[in-house]
Amino acid sequence: MAGLSIWHVLIFAIVVILLFGTSKLKNLGKDVGGAVKDFKKSIKDDETTATSNTEPRTLEHQNTNTDVNSTVKH
Repeated sequence: MAGLSIWHVLIFAIVVILLFGTSKLKNLGKDVGGAVKDFKKSIKDDETTATSNTEPRTLEHQNTNTDVNSTVKH
């Protein structure tokens, strides 16, 4: 596992907890969770606005485009 055992991970976790304390880690977790939630919300909002801004193309609209293209000489 790339030279890492469970003991390495546990020692690293203990050192991080001792350095920063549980309250700072708790606040950091809340901040990261809130940022992820806001990011997901903005992505969902962008998708709904993108789908609502597009107009469905009808056959009549497509026929007018092909008529215009057929009259143009290349």
